[in-house]
Amino acid sequence: MSQNIRFPEILDIARRDGKVTVEHLAEHLGVTLQTIRRDLSELANAGRLERVHGGAVLPSGTVNIAYQERRRLNAGGKIAMAQACAAMIPENCAIFLNIGTSTEAVAAELLHHRNLMVVTNNMNVANILTRNPDCEVLVTGGSLRQSDGGLIGDITTAAIRQFKFDIGVIGCSAIDQDGDILDFDLREVGVSQTILHQSRRTMLVADHTKLKRTAPARIASLSEIDDFFTDAPVPRPLENLCAMWATQIHVSRLEREIE
Repeated sequence: MSQNIRFPEILDIARRDGKVTVEHLAEHLGVTLQTIRRDLSELANAGRLERVHGGAVLPSGTVNIAYQERRRLNAGGKIAMAQACAAMIPENCAIFLNIGTSTEAVAAELLHHRNLMVVTNNMNVANILTRNPDCEVLVTGGSLRQSDGGLIGDITTAAIRQFKFDIGVIGCSAIDQDGDILDFDLREVGVSQTILHQSRRTMLVADHTKLKRTAPARIASLSEIDDFFTDAPVPRPLENLCAMWATQIHVSRLEREIE
């Protein structure tokens, strides 16, 4: 079966089921697992699908991908970004880590840092950092979003305003071609904006898939970010904008990618 026939069939199944798996597609289409992996990668590069562990899902526009799928999406890229970000966070400082699977990856890379104060509105970050005895963890109040363990709302932003962080680390759901940083939940957007305002140095961790997605709510511009950590080169026009804004882009990849 040719690629021109496989692609529409794969997309039809994805629209019907919301997700496709490598094994099911290989059996259904009568081709090898390697062929399906290549097909899914090409569809992802074209923005038609988003790769997750073992398959792919439809790209989101106004509603975010389910949390467990986001956790598996591009796991290797997130680890690479997190390692680069953590390497630039010194010991003996106060930082904020917000909601997201990328910031959770950063937390995992901070387990051997000493004398950190980490404030977070991410219950998963707090749980990860309980394994670091040299890290004081403060959790903001707020409304618990049960889908991902995030704390959001007015109580959260009020708590964040009580601090001045050495470093604020945020994630996002999408990055527009003009450099705008985007998300889905307006309550989360307000929290992220407050984090940026209360931080002396700002860091964004966002993998290359975020440049292929869209979301309706604006957090800020990359011009307001000091360090942008990602896992693949960004488009040249956006690279030029970041250079004009003095936003440092850090591209990191794992030596061996996680499928």
